[in-house]
Amino acid sequence: MNAFKKIFNSRSDNDGSFFMRMQSILGFKPKELSHYEKAFTHRSLNLKKEDGNPFNYERLEFLGDAMLGAVIAAHLFDEVQGGNEGYLTKMRSKVVSRKHLNELGKDLNLVRYVRANIPVDNFGANIHGNLFEALIGAIYLDRGFRYCEKFIFKRVIEPYVDIEKLEGRIISYKSVLIEWCQKEKKTFRFDTYEDTGQDLVKHFAVKLYIDETIAAKARATSKKKAEEIASKRAFFAFQREIEAK
Repeated sequence: MNAFKKIFNSRSDNDGSFFMRMQSILGFKPKELSHYEKAFTHRSLNLKKEDGNPFNYERLEFLGDAMLGAVIAAHLFDEVQGGNEGYLTKMRSKVVSRKHLNELGKDLNLVRYVRANIPVDNFGANIHGNLFEALIGAIYLDRGFRYCEKFIFKRVIEPYVDIEKLEGRIISYKSVLIEWCQKEKKTFRFDTYEDTGQDLVKHFAVKLYIDETIAAKARATSKKKAEEIASKRAFFAFQREIEAK
């Protein structure tokens, strides 16, 4: 813990203290600042508490994810009286999708507060959403559920949760395409392989077959991304047929 305090106290602080910046983001005064310090501590620092347990934001992510899901679920339950379990689950998934959480974290520029032993450029894209969840977890530990709920309403529900827009948002083109193929008794498969190009970063290429005909191709830095991009291209190629069902 002492090592951590030295790291935070030694940083340049031209635009106010960490406490003041947290207060600006939260909309209220933190009581126990160490919860928020933990929410921005990367495991690469290898810090530990006095009891020997790790001091970083990863466990807070789990807690924040649970709090966020609960608050969003309760809001949708109240707002969409006619929605069944399946509908409500899909709507909640759209709000708390990794892509959306990353956008929320970027909007707050949370990555600027991270303390780590690796350059920021080396963080994956999900760092933004991870920090947002960790921040919510810190709020819960510091102030309890009511403050957690207020923060989520202010930062997530009020500016972003529009039921009509959410109904039209697709969070996985691959899932939509597979569901359509299954309903229409069409065969589909992804032929994904490592691309041996000249890029410094390894890439994967994919061919998406529908009824044994190539429907789309894509290339990305992971198999999952490549398949999602190919699915999106195929979705727009078959959009009229998909949306007519």
